[in-house]
Amino acid sequence: MSLRRANAWGASQACASALLVGFLLVPVAALVLTLRWADFLDGLRHPLLLPALRLSLLTTGTSLALVVVLGSLLAWRIARNPGRVSRWMEAITQLPAVIPPAVAGVGLLLAFGRRGLFGGWLAAHGIAPAFTTPAVVMAEAFVSAPFFVQAAIAAFRRVDENLLVVARTLGASPFRTFLRVGLPLAGPGLVAGAAMSWARSLGEFGATLLFAGNLTGRTQTLPLAVYTAMESDLRAAQALSLVMVAVAFALLFVLRRMAPGAALPAPEARSA
Repeated sequence: MSLRRANAWGASQACASALLVGFLLVPVAALVLTLRWADFLDGLRHPLLLPALRLSLLTTGTSLALVVVLGSLLAWRIARNPGRVSRWMEAITQLPAVIPPAVAGVGLLLAFGRRGLFGGWLAAHGIAPAFTTPAVVMAEAFVSAPFFVQAAIAAFRRVDENLLVVARTLGASPFRTFLRVGLPLAGPGLVAGAAMSWARSLGEFGATLLFAGNLTGRTQTLPLAVYTAMESDLRAAQALSLVMVAVAFALLFVLRRMAPGAALPAPEARSA
């Protein structure tokens, strides 16, 4: 009886695994199998691709730098100073992960738009971020920050407290302890978090569209270029999508090579 149950359990796992893996693989396979090589090359020559790719690399790189620098300091503060304030700060950093991107875009517009909460003050200083390239960076940083911060908090919490005490005993300042001890020990987790944060910002669509618009060469990132191409040329949209899939595979490859022991961060939810 126990053997029969064990076999049934194994068969259930195999069926469930095959079903889910197949479901996740089929859409990606469809992108590849339904596009001829000539059509793919034509799609790569589409006038939307290069400006969108250039802008995506610029904005995602900038937003990642901001998230990593600010997020590392915040994560260290939360990880090394447990308490009510830290718990609230951690909860707030997770909030963008459960807010729909469209809602995030509306919020950013109402906060930093011309008639937004800080719009008058920004305009008085000659700053109007909405529907500009900086707006793309702000939208990407907003939606991607939880992925890095949560991974960084977990990585910093795994750092041995005794090593930090030894470093302080030997005369290292708090900043030097963070820089020379905390960061290297938490390195794999930080790399994994940064990779997933960058991937999230690269795929950002809703918040960018509402806060930054869809202006070619200024705010049109790769996902927006795919959306625009879909209106007139499905093959071009498919080719652009394959470029993003290739980037995603490259990201996973680099992540596994640089941080093979790091687990990918898993926020409570991720909105499409």
